[in-house]
Amino acid sequence: MKSVIALLFIALTFHSFGAGDATKGQALYKACIQCHGDNGRGNPTQEAPSIAGQYDWYIVSSINQFKKGVERKNPKMLPFIKNLSDSDIADLAAYISKMK
Repeated sequence: MKSVIALLFIALTFHSFGAGDATKGQALYKACIQCHGDNGRGNPTQEAPSIAGQYDWYIVSSINQFKKGVERKNPKMLPFIKNLSDSDIADLAAYISKMK
């Protein structure tokens, strides 16, 4: 139940205050290509799922959960996201959500 409330809060927060900058997110996404692919469709050999077109609030929530390492853990991903600011994450989410 806590997770559902947290996701709802994040969704409302990002829709209330505006989304990130997809242009900046595109530059940040270059670090993600190795695993998630240039089109965001994932890479089974890297055990990386398709993320293209996911809701921006879901991407933000997921990255934050991976950074905290409490609810979701991914040692492969952590080096790429550990230094992202909240603004970077919002920008990255804005870009990923627009991928097709």
